[in-house]
Amino acid sequence: MKIQERTGAGAGRSAAPAQPSVGDRLPSPPRERKPALAALAVLLILVGALGATMLVLRAGDRVEAIQLTADVKAGESITDGNIKSVMVNDDSGANFVAWSQRESLKKLQAKSTLYKGTVVVGEMFADKSGMEEGKATVGVSLKEGQYPKGLGSGDNVAVYRVGNKTSGGGQDGASGSAGADNSLLVERAVVESAGASSSDSITSTNLPVTLTVDAADVPALTQAASAGEVAVVLIPGN
Repeated sequence: MKIQERTGAGAGRSAAPAQPSVGDRLPSPPRERKPALAALAVLLILVGALGATMLVLRAGDRVEAIQLTADVKAGESITDGNIKSVMVNDDSGANFVAWSQRESLKKLQAKSTLYKGTVVVGEMFADKSGMEEGKATVGVSLKEGQYPKGLGSGDNVAVYRVGNKTSGGGQDGASGSAGADNSLLVERAVVESAGASSSDSITSTNLPVTLTVDAADVPALTQAASAGEVAVVLIPGN
């Protein structure tokens, strides 16, 4: 009886299903594809490419313009020493002068004083040969003491008549006493040019100066200039 029981028990154990070994893994189910995520990734790529394209297009709207590196007085022209290249947006509506046009701009003169850092636009300059209506240019020759040191093109000056009036003889028998005849001839004039003083010359130390003045001031100014009785004084606006 015991032998049969053991045999039956052993048969029962052998009939039990075999268990998988510890090292074996169950096969994983196939991954589920998500087309929505794939479409989103493609969309992000397209947005990035579009943004890069816009940056390139905006960069293409920038132009190479002229910027002043020093002050330019009224009547003066730009030189290679007082300008530099700078990139500016071309969508501002300003008439920027392109860097490639700098040689043509050198043939023009500033209408008014321009300051360092200014980006040049076309309206700031005019033809050198052009003369404003009602204006005239007058040449004067100034002695030392009749002009300030450093006088140059573009300066604004007031012009005075300087001379002496001689009165009648005095009680001391002197031939006369000198009285100053200093009167304002031109309230505001613009220096077009001021030549270097010929101080090294024996015959003359005068400074030739060309002034732009109102046409109405020409008669009195030329009369005083012919007598050598003109002096100029720098005034605000330079």
